Amino acid sequence: MSLSRTARRAVLATALVCVSTPAFPSTAQAAALPPACQEALLETLDKFPVVDFTVPDKAKNTMTAQVLGLSEADQAVFTEVACAAWNTWATRNGQAVATDLDSRYRNAAGPVCNKFARSALATIKKHAPNVPAETREMERVAKTVWRDSMEKLAADAPNADCRTAYNAVKAGW
Repeated sequence: MSLSRTARRAVLATALVCVSTPAFPSTAQAAALPPACQEALLETLDKFPVVDFTVPDKAKNTMTAQVLGLSEADQAVFTEVACAAWNTWATRNGQAVATDLDSRYRNAAGPVCNKFARSALATIKKHAPNVPAETREMERVAKTVWRDSMEKLAADAPNADCRTAYNAVKAGW
């Protein structure tokens, strides 16, 4: 499975649970993903069955760009051990995370950008402490993707509400 093809599929997963969802980059020299990382990529969305939570297209596209630009050193954190730990955690906790995301999204105020940003960050903050230690390096990369994406989204936001929302969450968890 090529990283180029899989990167696009990872973006929503990154947004759902940035704490350690594998956000796989694409570079010409990148090697194939370890099997557990391929599994994480293909099955993570199924493990977080959200109903209402929505990631705006602009956020998906921005996160995709950040993921595609990851360095080789950042790519290297997506190991078999880390991804296997993520898969186990996501299987055990996915429904609770999805329920939390949906509830926070429904209760968040106003435009979709605010609902997405605030509900995602609040859910991440709640669940990040419980993610396995083996995923901490992936979490470090996810935090960078999140921060850089929120900074770009804030800078490019077409209205004050979205700028405010993205600026409010860019520090991450």
